[in-house]
Amino acid sequence: MALSSRFRPAQAHAALGPEFYDLVVAATFPKHVLRHRNQRWARRVGLETLSDEEWIAHFGRFEPLPGSFPQPLALRYHGHQFRHYNPDLGDGRGFLFAQAHDLEDGRLLDFGTKGSGQTPWSRTADGRLTLKGGVREVLATEMLEALGVNTSKSFSLIETGEDLVRGDEPSPTRSSVLVRLSHSHIRIGSFQRLRYLQQDDNIARLLDYAIQTYMPDDWRETLEERAVVFLEDVCRRVGAMGSQWMLAGFVHGVLNSDNINITGESFDYGPWRFLPVLDPRFTAAYFDESGLYAYGAQPDSLLWNLTRLAECLLPFAKQEALEKALDAFRPAFHEGFKSALLRRLGLVSNGDANDTELTRAIWKFMLESKIPFERFFFDWHGGIASRSRAEAGVAKATYASPEFAPVRTLLASYAQAADANPAHAYFGQDAPCTMLVDDVEAIWAPIAESDDWSKFHDKLKAIELMAQAYGAAISR
Repeated sequence: MALSSRFRPAQAHAALGPEFYDLVVAATFPKHVLRHRNQRWARRVGLETLSDEEWIAHFGRFEPLPGSFPQPLALRYHGHQFRHYNPDLGDGRGFLFAQAHDLEDGRLLDFGTKGSGQTPWSRTADGRLTLKGGVREVLATEMLEALGVNTSKSFSLIETGEDLVRGDEPSPTRSSVLVRLSHSHIRIGSFQRLRYLQQDDNIARLLDYAIQTYMPDDWRETLEERAVVFLEDVCRRVGAMGSQWMLAGFVHGVLNSDNINITGESFDYGPWRFLPVLDPRFTAAYFDESGLYAYGAQPDSLLWNLTRLAECLLPFAKQEALEKALDAFRPAFHEGFKSALLRRLGLVSNGDANDTELTRAIWKFMLESKIPFERFFFDWHGGIASRSRAEAGVAKATYASPEFAPVRTLLASYAQAADANPAHAYFGQDAPCTMLVDDVEAIWAPIAESDDWSKFHDKLKAIELMAQAYGAAISR
């Protein structure tokens, strides 16, 4: 079947020229078994009419999408990894396969890969992705999108029939290739590489491309003005993203500067975790022994990375102006935090002072009571109108404690939002949908043992129901 006439391809990134990427060839895989096809987002980009075979041709064998790149681009970047600068990064097991426009809002979207083979930046790695890693990324992005986080979308997952050796999984393990949709793959590390190489002209070129392509309202007369406004905009976007993580109870795990993109969209899910209970010290990566990227440290880690971006812009703007632009991060984070909290509870703002008081009271209660993170928001969506439901549930003893009284009093002063839906069937269940490490392992075990994907599909359906209940309707 021919591509839909609605498909709007692009190849904007190629305009930057070969100093920003390398032309590469995808790996040839022994087999292709389609495991996940995001039909919802296929409709958003006009690819819903593809047959499964055509889908595999484009997203498993990487035959070019008409009108986009004739050959994939492995992007060049550097970055700080756990605060240590690494000049040997770049797309080592992925590439920018294609670009197209979102048919709903016109945004430029990247089709980026993970596990598509070796590139000049692979070093000694094989350029592959384990099937479990691909499954985990699908689960992470679906859950985060349902919880209102600005995240990349897992567009396609194809099992590729190779046996991989990995130290963190029983080997050999199955292989896969993932395609994600992202609103830009330009990272803080993209600018850092050019600063490291002292290519100020290319920094200016990348800056102007980023503004024209992703933030046209930031265009200003002079390069100095553009640099400052751009940094301020990125700070606001990343601050909002960080606040969304916190209210989702999400720990990214590897907040390196090459994993932070300029549009404030969360992406690249390796050792992620969701909180069992509110715990600022909770980490996602077993190798994060110091807790550098712990849940509670995420806002400071994001700001540290943004400061590295500011350093890249020093050739074009005064330090004082860039420092002032960095100040946009914390207000954006705090405002985003309160907005995300009210969204999760289905409540209307009651004024800044009251919203702050409610936020502090809830966080204090959750921290001290150790109530399951997702359970609290499940029980109290709709505010005080959900009191009888919450206080009849499994956490009723916790809500009867004196420590909860201040939260209950504050909730009673809030009006329910028009789009809140506490009567939705989701909230009539005994328990919320979660994505804890035990949930992931329970999904993976039958896949590994008997190629049984039923729990994977059941979880995606459960996430869809949750998304509808919270107003982030996901339909397939």
